[in-house]
Amino acid sequence: MEEQKNKAFKGIEELQVKFGSQYGKEEENAVLTVIREGAPTSSEWCLTFEENFAEYCGSKYAKTVSNGTAALFLSLVALGVGPGDIVVTTPLTWIASASVGVTLGAKVVFADIDPNTYNMDMGKLEQVIRTCGGVKAVIPVHLYGQCCDMDQLMFLSRKYNFAVVEDACHAPGAEYRGKKAGTFGSFGCFSFHEQKNISTLGEGGMVVTDDPELFEKLRLYRSHCTRVYGKSTKYCSFNEERQPENKQFWFQDFDDCGYNFRMADVQAAVGIEQLKKLDSHNQKRIDIARVFDIGLQNIPGVRLPYDSKMGKHIYHLYPILIDEDAFGVSRDDLVYDLYYNYGIKVGTHYRAIHLSKAFRKRGFTSGMFPAAEYVSDHIATLPIHPRLTPELIDYLIKAIREIGGWG
Repeated sequence: MEEQKNKAFKGIEELQVKFGSQYGKEEENAVLTVIREGAPTSSEWCLTFEENFAEYCGSKYAKTVSNGTAALFLSLVALGVGPGDIVVTTPLTWIASASVGVTLGAKVVFADIDPNTYNMDMGKLEQVIRTCGGVKAVIPVHLYGQCCDMDQLMFLSRKYNFAVVEDACHAPGAEYRGKKAGTFGSFGCFSFHEQKNISTLGEGGMVVTDDPELFEKLRLYRSHCTRVYGKSTKYCSFNEERQPENKQFWFQDFDDCGYNFRMADVQAAVGIEQLKKLDSHNQKRIDIARVFDIGLQNIPGVRLPYDSKMGKHIYHLYPILIDEDAFGVSRDDLVYDLYYNYGIKVGTHYRAIHLSKAFRKRGFTSGMFPAAEYVSDHIATLPIHPRLTPELIDYLIKAIREIGGWG
């Protein structure tokens, strides 16, 4: 193992959870092309990326945004979420899934997770809805690249009349019963952060929807609620039957006070090339996950990811659950040992967000969501991305076995 460790260190930077992106000559050429065009803000490249992404997902509309958080935020804005409304999400996610509701003045509550998939438990969700009364929106998170139980969620949506905003930031290209993640609810939200399965130069995002009225409202608030005469790649247009131009082609007005959450063309140009590679990159992740499955099987105290077989799991991350008593080492010691003795930086996605300072001061305490809390304390998320070589994968597997004494 020592000889292999030294050899593996030549590429050890690839065994970090920080980066999931993979760029090539196509992306480099796209960047140069846009720079030579003057590197405009949201222009024709963004429109092309939106059209391609909508077609890929099977959605009628798509709009580029600055990041996944902006996608979630604008979706709630378009739905009219505000003070007095209730928004439900999962406690096992990145804080953005919950903070977007908080920043709009809504009351955010949580529904505990399914202990198998780590996604929102639909039985717990219904209990929360009955307790809270009227719920304005539910934000399910397709965690690690596996879709939630969308059949049951959409049934509950119809039964209790709430909107669904899918947090598909981990799941571009994932499927549930043959339908793409992000296409079930009122909105589907995607992130193109550097860790994600698609990346647009470090940050970026997309929103998809089939509802023309919601799409128009989202477009408005994305870009200062601005209206102009004629067609614009950034702004919405006046209805000239109601408000004729009268030679004032330069005139603009604002329906409300909005935001600037636009994507730049240089990012969109990269996104166009990334989207062409998405299915093949996702397949590489799936293939690597199968190797992990084999290499880490039958280790006492290591629980491998559960695949519900209800769709296509694209493995944004590869989560393992550590039982200290059976494995011989705690999750925290495993994560520490992998980094400081093997140069491997794994993640702990995620700490249950209701236990963060932000939500403790909003009345949440330990013990409220036991399934999420258990997973939060025992989860380790392994780096998985298309750049991993067989040698690095083998090195990671052997390191975990060696640390637990199961080599």
